[in-house]
Amino acid sequence: MSDVRFGPGGIPDWLEPIVRFCSRCGSRLTFGAVADEERERLSCPSCGFVSYVNPRLVVTTLPITDRGEVMLIRRGIEPGLGMWAQPGGFLEIDETVRDAAIRETLEETGLQVEPGAIIGLYSRLQAAVVVVAFEARIVGGTPAVTRESLETKPFAPESIPWPEIAFETSIRALSDWVAAVRPDLPLPDPATITRDFGG
Repeated sequence: MSDVRFGPGGIPDWLEPIVRFCSRCGSRLTFGAVADEERERLSCPSCGFVSYVNPRLVVTTLPITDRGEVMLIRRGIEPGLGMWAQPGGFLEIDETVRDAAIRETLEETGLQVEPGAIIGLYSRLQAAVVVVAFEARIVGGTPAVTRESLETKPFAPESIPWPEIAFETSIRALSDWVAAVRPDLPLPDPATITRDFGG
């Protein structure tokens, strides 16, 4: 994508300071041709270690009420402080995506959910993430203010506050969900969707 600025390490420029040095020997990494690789990579000139920089997986849910509303959180942290998004977060190394979806939703909303169908997978190069969005049935809990959310609120498909949605990936997931449950409703024009932060 044209709005992703790649630095000298062939990765988004904001990520480059995190991966400057070899995790094996501590030498400074260089970016360029590597034997037996089809693309240029970050590698260590001292020990030969190749540093593969891969996107992180974000697991989210669209918790759906019995009335067919989607529960969104007003974010209490950056990025997207004060804006709306679906609950979610990074997959931990010892979790399945389903377990992470349940945990993140409970942590951010106070709601217990049963993940169902995957609404979609969304890549966002600017944030170096891949987002999976599950539709989820609410099976317990009570909407609550948490460390990461200022408010948890239900929205009917026709009432989603599109201009106040925090992330491009949230807009895409919500659009796909609305298109499935209410194909008669207009959706935001993708050409007008720009977000400068996060997923």
